Amino acid sequence: MLGHKRFPSREGGIEVVVTELATRMVKLGHTVICLNRHGHHVAGKEYDDRRKRMGAAGVWIHDVWTLDRAGLAAMTSSVSGAVRAALSGSEVVHFHAEGPCAMLWLPKLFGKRCVATIHGLDHRRAKWGAFARWYIMCGERMAAKRADEIIVLSKPVQEYFRKTYGRETRLIPNGVSPAEPRAADEIARRWGLARHSYILFLARMVPEKGLRRLIEAFKKVKTDKRLVLAGGPSGSEAFYREMQQLAADDPRILFTGFVQGAPLEELFSNAYLFVLPSDLEGMPLALLEAMSYGNACLVSDIPECTDVAGDAALVFHLDDPDGLRRALQDACDRPASLEPLRAAAPERVRKRFDWDDVVRRTLLAYEGKPDEPPPSD
Repeated sequence: MLGHKRFPSREGGIEVVVTELATRMVKLGHTVICLNRHGHHVAGKEYDDRRKRMGAAGVWIHDVWTLDRAGLAAMTSSVSGAVRAALSGSEVVHFHAEGPCAMLWLPKLFGKRCVATIHGLDHRRAKWGAFARWYIMCGERMAAKRADEIIVLSKPVQEYFRKTYGRETRLIPNGVSPAEPRAADEIARRWGLARHSYILFLARMVPEKGLRRLIEAFKKVKTDKRLVLAGGPSGSEAFYREMQQLAADDPRILFTGFVQGAPLEELFSNAYLFVLPSDLEGMPLALLEAMSYGNACLVSDIPECTDVAGDAALVFHLDDPDGLRRALQDACDRPASLEPLRAAAPERVRKRFDWDDVVRRTLLAYEGKPDEPPPSD
């Protein structure tokens, strides 16, 4: 597998997917090699030594050469990773994300079966410059033309590939593991957060996640609850600093930086409301996780969010300039209205998004066998 930053990791949705697929495939008796980028990425240097001590669960980890510069890390690691994969003894090479697929032709040339997972239409993300966007589009076209199988995470992306390239794809959404709620211990010590005392946003700090919209809306909400913004920048450090400046005049807004482990689990376990006001998503893993913890959630009305949330979350309309503020204010003013959402959320994601099923169907793609989706509700 290549295209992720690091295994094992949860620095982004792709890293979570690679970690879940790789560890579960190894348990089924398969040999999996994860080609990690070199560099520090979202988590930062303070997590490097910790990651080296993490158990690999039987997964082979190889670092590949990477030019650790914004806009170039993904491209250079995909080039060196594709060379490594082409020369390996692997039968299948699994590319994750559009950009890395630009090098998919090389393992194909060496007789490998190549599978591409399109985690989202990355060329639409605001953080990319002209060259990076061109390279990502090269990867998208290469996947459409040369991949043995393409896996997509949502119906809009499936329809995009059908209309744009006449290419059929496999729709295999992400999964989520059952959650075990935790008391607010470490987050209370570190940030003074108590159960239901805060509204949570957890994602990479990039423009398409709707962070500016959320900060501007929350500053107008009359509440004593805090807004916790958890996550690190991902090639968008200037945007991250800009958002910190935008929030500086409201003491209720807290930036935690990148979180994982116990603090992450406690943040999910004790939020009053989870908010994801995105303009663009592939399939929002953070929303799946928030719902698995029994959170009341508020999402934008893009299909990638509403398909996950269904009727178990609140929805605001992106074309309504004041819609997010009103939804936040209403949620704060009517706490009893959130209880049915908290009750419905875990059951919805448990039934529809199971990692073992994702692995089963991904292995069918590796083998070139017909997909066998689970029965619909």
